[in-house]
Amino acid sequence: MPRLSAPLRDAALRAPSPLFDRQPAARGILSSQQGFLRALGGLCVVLLVVLPFLDASRYTMSIATSALIYVMLCMGLNVVVGYAGLLDLGYIAFFAVGAYISGILTTELGWPMWAALPATILACVLAGIVVGAPTLRLRSDYLAIVTLGFGEIIRITANNLDVTGGPSGIHGIPTWSFGDWSFADGFTVLGIEFPQRVVFYYFVAAIVVLVGVIGAGRLARGRLGRAWKAVRDDEDAAEAMGINTYVAKITAYIIGAVWAGIAGQLMATHLSAISPNSFQFLYSALILMAVVLGGMGSTPGVIIGALFVSLAPELLREFSEWRFLIFGVLLVVVMLFRPSGLWPATAVLPWLKRRRPIPPPTAGFAAVPAPEDNLDDSEGTR
Repeated sequence: MPRLSAPLRDAALRAPSPLFDRQPAARGILSSQQGFLRALGGLCVVLLVVLPFLDASRYTMSIATSALIYVMLCMGLNVVVGYAGLLDLGYIAFFAVGAYISGILTTELGWPMWAALPATILACVLAGIVVGAPTLRLRSDYLAIVTLGFGEIIRITANNLDVTGGPSGIHGIPTWSFGDWSFADGFTVLGIEFPQRVVFYYFVAAIVVLVGVIGAGRLARGRLGRAWKAVRDDEDAAEAMGINTYVAKITAYIIGAVWAGIAGQLMATHLSAISPNSFQFLYSALILMAVVLGGMGSTPGVIIGALFVSLAPELLREFSEWRFLIFGVLLVVVMLFRPSGLWPATAVLPWLKRRRPIPPPTAGFAAVPAPEDNLDDSEGTR
């Protein structure tokens, strides 16, 4: 074997230079998927700000606040189901933990609501560890059954404890207050009076947009999000590639629990009363339905699914007892024609599908002969 010369042997290795420059990524609103989604998100924020000036009635603000809390819940479940692929049928249990912890601290101990928020987050982290540590080693249907049991355990426990109020629940939960001012006082800006319902609506909108949507989206695009998606697609292959699948799954479970706990605290403040009947299995199924209906792993799809599930029964209220039948038929029709969701994670804008990719420049490259041109006559006759 020939030996290399000393200069060649001691030379530093470096990657070869690219043969051509990559085309810059499109950044326009209509020329890129990311630009369009950012513009759409900005438009939604504008609509949130404008809505109270269009209709600030108590009914509209109450429905809008509940819809935004549903968005927060669905974004948390999307981390668990959509990103990590963990089927959770007891997700409403973390919602109950957040609501009851904040309710007990504010009514029994007299804490302000902002001081109860860190305690709520800590309680949800502990609940996620207690439930996820022994159960996340299970997969598929077995995991779903265990999480369903956990959800029922939390509801039954709250129904039988004195500190949670038993079947009657907790009443008189105070609103958010900072010093001598609280949301119940409202405020006036430029001669426009903002009552409690509108102020709380703004607060919930800010929490949902900043914490729920932006936070979950940033996590999904980072290193942890890529690990979640690898575990979702093939857990064995992800583990073979060096990903600690157990840590990735329990991290997703804890983050989803925190999102649900914050939503539970907001709902407790919004309704000022909670009871075990508010945390039945039906609500876990409804939240999971919103995630699947919108598109698992898709941020805009989950928002659309949450708004559809929360607002459709109210929009159909004029049909009286037929509204839930119509709501069920709409769900079946959507799943038949859009089995991947209304806005799946792999969705591409229609006008971007018709664009052909730009080929790399070929100037300065020698033409590569076809494989058959390299064969001699003897090989070509074989």
